[in-house]
Amino acid sequence: MDQLYGNVALGLSTALSLNNLFYCFVGVFLGTVVGVIPGLGALAAISMLFPITFHLDATAALIMLAGIWYGTSYGGNTASILLNIPGTPANAVTCLDGYPMTKQGRGGVALLMTTVASFVGGTIGIILMMLFAPTIAAYALSFGSADYFALMVLGLVAASTISDGSAMKGLAMVVLGIAFGCVGMDIYSGGQRFTFGWLELADGISLVALAMGLFGVSEIIVGIRNVSANAIDRSSVTLRAMKPTKDDWRRSIGPMARGTGIGSFFGTLPGTGPSVAAFMAYAVEKRVAKDRSRFGKGAIEGIMAPESANNSADQTSFIPTLALGIPGSPTMALMLGALIIHGIAPGPQLMTEQASLFWGLIMSFWIGNLLLVVLNVPLIGLWVRLLLIPYHLLYPAVLMFICIGVYTVNNNPFDVWLVVFFGGLGYVMRLLDLPTAPLLLGFVLGPLMEEHFRRAMLISRGNLMTFIERPISGTVLAVTGLILIWSAWAAYAVYRRERRLQAAEA
Repeated sequence: MDQLYGNVALGLSTALSLNNLFYCFVGVFLGTVVGVIPGLGALAAISMLFPITFHLDATAALIMLAGIWYGTSYGGNTASILLNIPGTPANAVTCLDGYPMTKQGRGGVALLMTTVASFVGGTIGIILMMLFAPTIAAYALSFGSADYFALMVLGLVAASTISDGSAMKGLAMVVLGIAFGCVGMDIYSGGQRFTFGWLELADGISLVALAMGLFGVSEIIVGIRNVSANAIDRSSVTLRAMKPTKDDWRRSIGPMARGTGIGSFFGTLPGTGPSVAAFMAYAVEKRVAKDRSRFGKGAIEGIMAPESANNSADQTSFIPTLALGIPGSPTMALMLGALIIHGIAPGPQLMTEQASLFWGLIMSFWIGNLLLVVLNVPLIGLWVRLLLIPYHLLYPAVLMFICIGVYTVNNNPFDVWLVVFFGGLGYVMRLLDLPTAPLLLGFVLGPLMEEHFRRAMLISRGNLMTFIERPISGTVLAVTGLILIWSAWAAYAVYRRERRLQAAEA
């Protein structure tokens, strides 16, 4: 414990230096702004600002880049809640209940509560890093491809419960999402799949383009058809209307705790990250809810769980990156690149050989999260008042930002056409009452599931029993089987109840 106190003191002395404080503020401020603009995301912002880090010392460079990374999660929920346009892919699931809260005149409440959820999730993630970074890193390293595959299967089964309505529709959308995820170059053979000869699809479909189209452009099309429904009651943007009720706080405690736990777990696993954590947290929250019909209609639990999950995952994703030298995402790979450029080798020895950098970075997370609360809470009233801008002025500007944001990710104009395609698809899905969230999760998890399945088959030389023989994968698959059995039994029970009611009425 004395060693921990000494490390904390060392980290605070590093993070509180004027130079590092300045770059921490710059990072979280830019992250918030980038998160609010639909389509940009942390990867685009960090890529554009990465050359600046060449002229900074390693600690200041990492503090600034990390601030952008977790700052986008705070800013990303703004567009998700107010406009039904995910600021980042990790915020897409927040649209499901955040936007209905806005239409109910509770957009300010949703923004304030997600700021609290983000702070709580980030704080607990930081505590886990401080206390258990080496242990968690070793535990994450023990996960093999078979274990990852089992987790992905569990996630896809849970995906069918994300939206209300027919479970078959949910599963069908999961399959469609997996099909879209298969587009591009095969990771093992290098052959092109489902590209129809278009070189632009060789790298696959952009997740940002898909999310922006399904949620953002489709919402704009719906709004154009029904402009009168978008009128905002001015009384809903007063300070009193933005105050959460006691029931809001009571309903939020459990989801924040569960979401933080899920996010912390998935954040430590290389290759998963905040997007997977947010969708998993939402699916779990809907499973444990007593009244699932509230979800998708403005349930406070539907925004608290995913927002706390993606922010805790943002923090714990640094554990495999710094302690193992294994980046779990392209963004984390840039963080790793910043270290290597400055001549610092990531790995288990980083915590001892570069103690000032490691603990200074962790302590900067505390400072950055506090700065984000200070920045975001006063701005809630401003963001909500954006809804008072006339529809014919607001949404063309939003559409412009979507196109700019999607284009800047890969500097590829083809991605803009993809946004148009998925916007049309999202609108058709709305007309047919097909859920969009399972499609998005299938798109995220499907390629990961395929990759780990094929890798597990290569390692085991084609032995399917490897998924059952490994303790972690065997347990997860057993839980998945129980969920399927329970779901089938529940559906059968509902069917029998309806038959009895029909017989009684007859």
